[in-house]
Amino acid sequence: MPSEPEVYPPEYWDQFYEEKKTGWDIGYVSTPLKEYFDQLKDCSLKILVPGAGNGYEVEYLYTNGFKNTFLLDFSQKAIDSFLQRFPDFPEENILKENFFQHEGKYDLIVEQTFFSSLPGKSRPHYAEKVYSLLNAGGKLTGLLFNHEFPFDHPPFGGSPQEYKKLFNRFEFKIFETAYNSIKPRRGRELFFVLVK
Repeated sequence: MPSEPEVYPPEYWDQFYEEKKTGWDIGYVSTPLKEYFDQLKDCSLKILVPGAGNGYEVEYLYTNGFKNTFLLDFSQKAIDSFLQRFPDFPEENILKENFFQHEGKYDLIVEQTFFSSLPGKSRPHYAEKVYSLLNAGGKLTGLLFNHEFPFDHPPFGGSPQEYKKLFNRFEFKIFETAYNSIKPRRGRELFFVLVK
């Protein structure tokens, strides 16, 4: 594993938000995650959404009683965009920092397009980091692309085989093609729940 994870810098992402080049942004919480959140019972769960961008998952969780939900992103433009839409979100629940330098403990980490922003060589770091941030029995849940893309910039795709190897320290509870993806992503993303 390389010593330092490679990430695209905050300025790179700021430019995306400024120029509204956020094609991955569907404008609301994605259906597979919404349906997963809707069956959660324990509102005291401490939840992290890393690389949250516009933070639709954060907003949905928080407005549905999960007040212990934290947004993490190092793009100020992304955070500004989120706060413009949701000005009442508590400041102390916004973590403006590099995910790989973040310290804390969580019951649930939500993956939605952050992993696909990372170059391949940074993925082992991601797997290690989420493992270290979770409490025992904590879960990593979210969506991953189940195919590669024909370009060398984000989003980056991947394969189920790669992910199984990468997250081999976790127990795989659910790992399957999402049946309720939005139409443009139908059959193209994996929904997963991994347990530490």
